[in-house]
Amino acid sequence: MGIFNVAVTGLNAAQVGILTTSHNIANASTEGYNRQQIIQSTNTPMFTGAGYIGQGTNVLTVRRVYDQQLSEQVLAASTGAAEMDSYLTQISQIDNLLADPSAGLSPALSGFFSAVQEMAANPASIPARQAMLSASQALVARFQSIDQRMTEIRTGVNGMVTSEVTAINSYAQQIAEINQRIILAQAAGPNQPPNDLLDQRDQLIADLNTKIRATTITQSDGTYSVFIGNGQPLVVGTLPYSMKAVASPDDPERIVVALTSPTGNTVYMPESMLSGGSLGGLIAFRSQSLDEAQNALGRIALTFAQNFNDQHQLGQDLDGDLGGDYFNMSLMGPMVRDNANNTGTATIAAAIDTTNINDLTTSDYRLTYSAANTFSLTRLSDGQTWTGTGASQAASFADLQTNLAADPQGFTLTFAGSATLGDSFLIQPTRAGATNLALAISNARDIAAAAPIRSTAALANTGTGSISAGIALDTTDPNLWTTTTLNFVAGGYQVNGAGPVIAYTPGANIDLNGWRVVVSGTPAAGDVFTIERNSAGVSDNRNAVLLGALQTAPKMENGTATYQSAYSTIVAQIGNK
Repeated sequence: MGIFNVAVTGLNAAQVGILTTSHNIANASTEGYNRQQIIQSTNTPMFTGAGYIGQGTNVLTVRRVYDQQLSEQVLAASTGAAEMDSYLTQISQIDNLLADPSAGLSPALSGFFSAVQEMAANPASIPARQAMLSASQALVARFQSIDQRMTEIRTGVNGMVTSEVTAINSYAQQIAEINQRIILAQAAGPNQPPNDLLDQRDQLIADLNTKIRATTITQSDGTYSVFIGNGQPLVVGTLPYSMKAVASPDDPERIVVALTSPTGNTVYMPESMLSGGSLGGLIAFRSQSLDEAQNALGRIALTFAQNFNDQHQLGQDLDGDLGGDYFNMSLMGPMVRDNANNTGTATIAAAIDTTNINDLTTSDYRLTYSAANTFSLTRLSDGQTWTGTGASQAASFADLQTNLAADPQGFTLTFAGSATLGDSFLIQPTRAGATNLALAISNARDIAAAAPIRSTAALANTGTGSISAGIALDTTDPNLWTTTTLNFVAGGYQVNGAGPVIAYTPGANIDLNGWRVVVSGTPAAGDVFTIERNSAGVSDNRNAVLLGALQTAPKMENGTATYQSAYSTIVAQIGNK
């Protein structure tokens, strides 16, 4: 090779370098493009008697300036950022909804109890009673409007999950296609990397990670296999898998994700596997914030309505009748959803446990016929499980109820029919609480502001004893309105002047015939106190005062929180998230 040939090799190498540099400049703004550089090597020298004579240079390859480890770090950061951005966009809607000082629940609760207090101050006033009914309607409407907005957000999430799945499928298809192009390119130029195709594929992987967290493995033929979740394949070489957005088999109002293989097999993906990217953010928002917030709102509505009804039933209205339900709770109870894949005939019904309503949680539950004559109830928020076993399905379900009664959750279950192994039921104890709250009365005269009994002290009493006005404890007691006397004798008192002498303790509760009174001081022998029907108590406000006292009573969170503080907890939790 002569001097000119050696010079030509240098010119050729320089020309390739200039072309590569020009290519770099032209693609400086191309998304996903990695700078390229040439790798040069000396030609094989020629041996002569004077030694080895150089033969110029050649370009071995054009290499991407690319670091796999750094790229993976960028992908991890970008998929996490996309997830948080998606989560933030959604949770901000709830934060703005719940924390609104005028449109949130707090002002409606305050307005309602203010109206109750006003009615308590004027129990015979029809306008005051009507104002209480109006405030009640406003409170009901506020519960319903907040819940409706959450339902709209849930519907929006369903739609966005569907859109994200469509985008992910598109990326998977493109990655599979570009894998095929890379195979062909490498076949045409063995050992020479198709840099621009590799850049395009890496960019597709980056774009995919903004939708869902994905990992890749390089195969021997240079293709990428892409995996999501806990190793579920999305692309294997040139074969793309397909994701589907479908209704959950145990909740048709919830859109979930399933993965379909090229052979047509479909597998539902647990939400815990769908992390990272905007899809992961949507799924996490729904399961970690939206579900809990809507359930928590329903729990407040249920507990509040039940507590108010319980107290209202212990009162007496303007017509002298016992109070009934103030709120209609017939549609507020737990929802039970049969799994669409169930094959048995079993039916499950759930009801609020009014005795243990304070034990309601914000979680959903899943009841499963998990083994022969074995039922398992799992609290989905933390995985705690109660199990019932027995000689039959009915016996095992009864055993489950016994175990659940020892650790009440605020609802009860009933079972009928026959379950098939694997059958399951989703139980949502509080989800419908807020949206189905309604008033049970429309006539202001029906508000039970008075107590149904009253007490009097005989004018001839000579001791220092006094008796409280009394309250009702159980309006179903048939003796509630039976006139009763407490006749004091030495050492205590007798009921209706007969029977055994009951020891007297000043200031202690005396519970009898469905009512409670307190006698204080020192009654003298022969003193008489009478408890009778409150026949003309139109100006009586004793039950109205007790209704108003519910505002500050710790009726939530196992007796540790008021309705307002329980709502504030929801607002704080959403704000923190």
